[in-house]
Amino acid sequence: MEGWGNIVVRFVSYADLMLLFGLPLFGLYGVKGNADDAHAAFGFRRLLSWLAGVGLLVSGVGMLVLAQAMSGVTEIGELERHVFGMIITGTNVGIAWVVRIASLVGILLCAWSCRRSPTPSLTLAALFGAVGLSTLVWSGHGAMDTGTRGGIHLAADTLHLLGAGAWLGALAAFLLLLLRPGQGDAYRHLLLLRQAVTGFSAAGTLIVGVLIVTGIVNYLLIVGPTLQGMASSLYGALLLVKLGLFGAMLALAAANRFRLGPLLERARNSTEIARAKHALCKSLAIETAAMTLILLVVAWLGTLSPSGNTRPY
Repeated sequence: MEGWGNIVVRFVSYADLMLLFGLPLFGLYGVKGNADDAHAAFGFRRLLSWLAGVGLLVSGVGMLVLAQAMSGVTEIGELERHVFGMIITGTNVGIAWVVRIASLVGILLCAWSCRRSPTPSLTLAALFGAVGLSTLVWSGHGAMDTGTRGGIHLAADTLHLLGAGAWLGALAAFLLLLLRPGQGDAYRHLLLLRQAVTGFSAAGTLIVGVLIVTGIVNYLLIVGPTLQGMASSLYGALLLVKLGLFGAMLALAAANRFRLGPLLERARNSTEIARAKHALCKSLAIETAAMTLILLVVAWLGTLSPSGNTRPY
């Protein structure tokens, strides 16, 4: 499975692990720490179980793709067992894969206990999600550097992934609140949505700051302090597309915070509430679509060098 197959595996891994970090994290801060209400609103037990299952499946496929690329065989059926042992015990990306699997199993355990102990379960799930998401840096450009430069690059990559995961998780949480019928009376559901809008305001500013700073650091470490060749190489063109989509997300996020969020806060009757919900849902859906395209671009970028050549992982 090469080319687009590899890109799809990377894309699904990014999206799945970001949600597994961002959703439980939002459940802790997005509703003023009321994990019981968050669990009732999002159905975390089923949601996290399903996402963790997808993560385990995709991780398995990813290991097959990696083993095929590293062994040089043309068909996955030609792979021998010792190849997997060599990757898992002898490479950083293999060790990261084992840690990812352990993190996904940990999230499954948290999901099963979420109904009885929502706050501890969501806290542990977010921590496991952060660890699992961080393992993806070993299949990115940061893993190519060594020494101090390599440490800085891996740290910037990790923070960038965590920031993106927190943002994607918040988007998914908002859409779930808007599209899923409230569990109980309509007023309580509206109150929960208003709390979520308020709770994300400060966190959103921090997330954007982290993404901008770490994005600049990553660019300088990968490409260097130059814009030369940005539009002439595939890597540069994809990076420009990513930046354009990120700019669109910033504009939508600003509109959500300063216009649509307050509109929901001021809504008093059912007509005003329905109008505010519809406008917010439409904006969040567009923002989520932009984030999805960014993840697809990032999955593609991870297979290229800055000159546009395909990398082996």
